[in-house]
Amino acid sequence: MNNRNILITGGAGFIGSHVVRRFVYNYPNDNIINGDALTYAGNLENLRDIDGAPNYFFERLDITNSEAVRVIFKKYKVSDVIHLAAESHVDRSIEGPMEFVMSNVVGTVNLLNAAKEFWTAGEHVFHHVSTDEVYGSLGDEGLFTEQTSYDPRSPYSASKASSDHFVRAYFHTYGLPIKISNCSNNYGSHHFPEKLIPLMIHNILNNKPLPIYGKGDNIRDWLWVEDHASAIDTIFTKGRLGEAYNVGGLNEWTNIELVRFLCRLMDEKLGRQVGESEKLITYVKDRAGHDKRYAIDASKLENEMGWKPSITFEEGLSKTVDWYLDNSEWVNQVTSGSYKEYYKKMYGNLSLIHISEPTRPY
Repeated sequence: MNNRNILITGGAGFIGSHVVRRFVYNYPNDNIINGDALTYAGNLENLRDIDGAPNYFFERLDITNSEAVRVIFKKYKVSDVIHLAAESHVDRSIEGPMEFVMSNVVGTVNLLNAAKEFWTAGEHVFHHVSTDEVYGSLGDEGLFTEQTSYDPRSPYSASKASSDHFVRAYFHTYGLPIKISNCSNNYGSHHFPEKLIPLMIHNILNNKPLPIYGKGDNIRDWLWVEDHASAIDTIFTKGRLGEAYNVGGLNEWTNIELVRFLCRLMDEKLGRQVGESEKLITYVKDRAGHDKRYAIDASKLENEMGWKPSITFEEGLSKTVDWYLDNSEWVNQVTSGSYKEYYKKMYGNLSLIHISEPTRPY
């Protein structure tokens, strides 16, 4: 196989940075191009450890600009794409849907058009990374499978569903060599603190309120981000063209159960009395259109390629907490500036997080 020139979009973000790092280390003979617009959730600090790697290249890329996408394809002779760049937070999509349409739909089509234009010969893969939220909301029973009908309930999930449909359409209409993966909720290091787990960690550290939507009984399936990166690698390398694969951890928790477990874990790590952090739990008005339950059936991926999560949720959450305790400088950097205004808008007068030097006992 000739050396590949793999464009990974959104590679400075939470999931993308883990995928970029994995590919840089695992495929030293391939060139890994990180294309990221460096919006609020993209941070090159996430990849400081590979910055000097000879097979790593960064380009600031706005995928909503079709000509900019074409320039990158031409400059690097892009042979493959792993597409993670997306606006991804449901709350933000409710506040401003058009940004999600532009990034998640138009941006995806721009990449598909460039691939169609430049991939006239040879072997290529366009791996589109998506979400389980396109399936809508489950009742008390059942799991999302690859045959589950799409039923998006938020502007975010609607934009991702649309992008999935375009990717499939380019396979059926133009023969573009695509693969799709739909993953459950991720957690781990380098996660921007608008999402549940990093937000709770940060606020517990500083004895700030822990905002829980509604009654906290919404259920999510959680997967460690490094396991998601390994699944993307597996699907990109071994998955069948034209196919979609669900990725999940068979690991369901209600939001309130998760937060209570996290409180106990952090009380232990911070040397606090048991139950101290739970006192910070504060219930807030529920999110509009808040889906009740997500749960993934990843048996297709396991049966075809042998992929399984490598770590339990309890182990992964402990590793995640340790990382945040040891990396307060990163947290302070990403929570400065516009994040403060966003937090105030979403959670009202609840105190904004701020992390000083670690208070972890050694």
